[in-house]
Amino acid sequence: MKKILSLICVILASCVIVNAAESGIGFAPASQLKPLFKKNVDPNLPKDSTDWQKYWKLTGIVGLNVTQTSFTNWAAGGTNNANGVLFANLNLAFQKGNHSWESHLQTEIGMMFSSGARSFVDPQGNPAETKWRKSSDKIDFSTKYGFEFKKTWFVTVMAGFKSQFARGNDYAKFDKEEVPYPEYVSNWLSPSYTDISVGIDWKPKNFLSLYFSPVAGRITTCTVPILAMRQSYGIGVGDTELGKCYKADFGLTFKAQVNYTYKNLNIMSTLVLFTPYAGKDALQPFGNFDVDWDFSISYQFLKVLNVSLMTSLKYYDLVKITDAKGNVGPRVQFKEVLGVGIGYSF
Repeated sequence: MKKILSLICVILASCVIVNAAESGIGFAPASQLKPLFKKNVDPNLPKDSTDWQKYWKLTGIVGLNVTQTSFTNWAAGGTNNANGVLFANLNLAFQKGNHSWESHLQTEIGMMFSSGARSFVDPQGNPAETKWRKSSDKIDFSTKYGFEFKKTWFVTVMAGFKSQFARGNDYAKFDKEEVPYPEYVSNWLSPSYTDISVGIDWKPKNFLSLYFSPVAGRITTCTVPILAMRQSYGIGVGDTELGKCYKADFGLTFKAQVNYTYKNLNIMSTLVLFTPYAGKDALQPFGNFDVDWDFSISYQFLKVLNVSLMTSLKYYDLVKITDAKGNVGPRVQFKEVLGVGIGYSF
C-alpha cells in the first residue's frame, strides 16, 4: 500500500502542474464550456442547424501504430516479426445550463507476428498456431451525468465498464518450454468490471475533474468457468462459492481525470481508486484499494503522422499473480506502448 500511496501523490502532483498551464481544451464547467462551443460554430450553416454545436463537443485521437522487422541472410541472426496496434481515445461532452453529460472511451487491440514462435497442442488435443499472438487488448468506457449546484461543483451519477475483446494467453512459461501450452488467462467478460456510483464532481479547470463517491458499487464477472475456478479474480473462492461467475461489492471510489491539449500536443490521464466496505477478515478489507491509472501523451505532426506513449498501471487486491520465485499474491501490473504511426487528433 505504501507504493500505491506514493504513486497517488505523484499523480496528484502532476495534476497540479498541468493545472498551472495557461491554456487547455477539455471538459469545462457550465460557465466556461458553452462559450467555447459557440466559438467553433460554422457561420455558413443555417442558424437553426447549429444549435447542437453550442452544447456538444467531441475530442480525441484515433490511430494505428505498426512496426515490422525482416531478416534475410543476416549473420547476426534474428526473427522476422511485425506488430500492429489500433487504438482510440474519445471524449464526448454535453453542456447546457446546469446540466452536464460526459462520456469517455479508451480502447485498443493489437496483434503480433513472429516467424520463430512455437506451435502447440491445446488441452483439448487441437493443434494451434502461435505465430500470431494478441499483444494488446483493452476496453474502458465511462459515462457520467452531473448537475451544477454551485460554480464548478456537480452532483454526479457515474457508470463505467472495463473488459477486453478476445481470448488472452500467458506465453511466459510456454516460451521457456516449462509447460506444453500457453496458460489461458482472460476472455470477453472474463474478467469484466462494471461500476456505478453517486457522488460529487469538482471541475476547477476546463481540463481537470476530481470525483469522489461514498456510494459506489462494483460487479466483477468471469463468465468462463475454467477461469473462475482459477480464483485469480476473487470469484468462486471457498467450497460454497465454486462455480460462481460474478461478485458484487459496495464501497467508495475516487476518480481524477485530466484532458489537456496545447496545439498538437495532447495529454490524457485517468486515475480510479476503489475499496469495498468490508471488515478486516474479508478477502479485500476496507482500505485495500484497487487502482487503475491510464496515461497517454501524443503529438501530431505533418497532419497525419502521430507519435504516442500509452501506459496502464493496475493493482487489484484480489488478482493473484505468480512471481519468478513462485510466490502468489496481488502485484502492481504495468503496460507501456510507444509507437509512431498514422493518427488523427480532433
